[in-house]
Amino acid sequence: MRRSHNRTAASRSAADGRRRLRCAIYTRKSSDEGLEQAFNSLDAQRDACEAYVASQKHEGWGLIDESYDDGGFSGGSMERPALQRLLERASKGAVDVVVVYKVDRLTRSLADFARLTDLFDRHGVSFVSVTQQFNTSTSMGRLTLNVLLSFAQFERELAGERIRDKIALSKRRGMWMGGLPPLGYDGIDRKLVINDAEAETVRLIFRRYLDLGSVADLKRSLDGEGIVSKKRIFADGRIVGGNPISRGALYQILHNRLYRGEIAHRGEIHQGNHESIIDTELWDAVQARLADQAPAPAETGTTANSEGSLLAGLLFDANGNRLTPTHATRRGRRYRYYISASLVRGGRAADATNGIRVPAGDLERLILDALAERLRDPVWITEAVATTSATETVQLVDAAARLAGRMAASDDRFGDETRGTIRDAVHRAVVTPQEVRLTIDRHGLRRVLGPPLNETDSPAVPHDHPLDIVIPAQALRCGKQVKLVVGNVSTTPRKVDPVLLRLVSDAHRWFDGLRTGRFATIAEIARLEAQQVSHVSRTLPLAFLAPNIVEMIVAGRQPATLTAERLKERKRPLQMEWKRQSEALCGATAC
Repeated sequence: MRRSHNRTAASRSAADGRRRLRCAIYTRKSSDEGLEQAFNSLDAQRDACEAYVASQKHEGWGLIDESYDDGGFSGGSMERPALQRLLERASKGAVDVVVVYKVDRLTRSLADFARLTDLFDRHGVSFVSVTQQFNTSTSMGRLTLNVLLSFAQFERELAGERIRDKIALSKRRGMWMGGLPPLGYDGIDRKLVINDAEAETVRLIFRRYLDLGSVADLKRSLDGEGIVSKKRIFADGRIVGGNPISRGALYQILHNRLYRGEIAHRGEIHQGNHESIIDTELWDAVQARLADQAPAPAETGTTANSEGSLLAGLLFDANGNRLTPTHATRRGRRYRYYISASLVRGGRAADATNGIRVPAGDLERLILDALAERLRDPVWITEAVATTSATETVQLVDAAARLAGRMAASDDRFGDETRGTIRDAVHRAVVTPQEVRLTIDRHGLRRVLGPPLNETDSPAVPHDHPLDIVIPAQALRCGKQVKLVVGNVSTTPRKVDPVLLRLVSDAHRWFDGLRTGRFATIAEIARLEAQQVSHVSRTLPLAFLAPNIVEMIVAGRQPATLTAERLKERKRPLQMEWKRQSEALCGATAC
């Protein structure tokens, strides 16, 4: 069957003396198989279309010089280079008739065809299929065309379903369905075969993660040893890979069940036909650690913003890098931090050296307390916020005092009022190893405390005049923790640490039990006290702490660097000589 050209276009041609109609032939093939042949499917389509155009020469039809051939492109999408060139030329009025071998060569999607038909109608372009007869100028012709396209789309979707069913069945049988093989395997004859050298790298990644307990630390360790991703060489000579492994890629490796000898598909796990690289014990240990460090699910009705990140978007380090909210989970407890973007990305060594990482709760409380202290100061309020009368000054001072009380009483789950106050009043906060510098937005602070000035008022202090608050503070590593210490470390007031106090008490009690024979071994202490043997063995040396250090712990006068984690740290065992203990634990002047 053959379709005649558009009757409207034909009658128009007859009326103007057989005006020449410019015809563009479009051909398409879904795959690139066979395109290298001297005469392929695209050539066959073009020959048929050229013959049809030649048969309509008496109607004024003639071919344009340019060819529009898409080899290896699906009809389910309009993202085809030749088609886009054709549409561009049609929109400029340079084409009168589009000729195709079959309608599904142009598109297999009803929605796409509707867009094409609209474009053709707007620019007076006719559409011809040389093997199918219909006339789009009549309702019956459009119905016939839509029926044909419906079957074309149905055929495409049916082929997709068959492919998906085949993949699912193959994976249930443990077959690898191709693609790029992961690190540790090579794809040979459509099967995964272990690459011994890369497999050892995969095992190293799993074991190192268990030792370090953190993907960020794992990345730094691997980068330090020069371990890189899988290098791939493609047929066209391109080389991809051989770069430092990103944190996201490390997470994928640690979760990839292919290394366990399994195939995952749509939530189902099937035994694979390939050999495993990771044994059951190591796999289970790593998955348990990953699950333990996964973020805890948010409570009903809460969001990530309601749980923290009060200062997100306001914080920067000394180099101008933004501090990003992040967290870590240890033994079910969530620890929040603000960390330099360079450290989050695992950037260059120089960036990592200059970056900063501080506990979020400490920093948020530090800034809230500093603001509350200033808000209670009438002189500071008067200088910070422009006023026009004594009555207005009194009102702003009272409002500031009330706001300071609410800020001092707020806990870590900040309400909308506290969050809004910080967003309005603080323009920027720069955190350095020695201080935190707040830049106050005078306009924002005025909005928080009361109505803004009228345009006719003349402020005593320009609102764009910078107003900074400098808070001396130091971020110190105390064992495995990082604490934000305000002021001089040696003179900063401390509180009695119940964990530290109990640790020292247990050390003396357990050592006395061993000395008197009440306990026979460390293992017996661990069993009777329901503790880990490693915890008991690391706690016992604390029975030999210097008396002055014990006195400070009991009185709560110990320096910030003296924590339970620091005392139990394996890398720096406790010195038995009291003078060296004081120097190691408290510094030269703290004890």
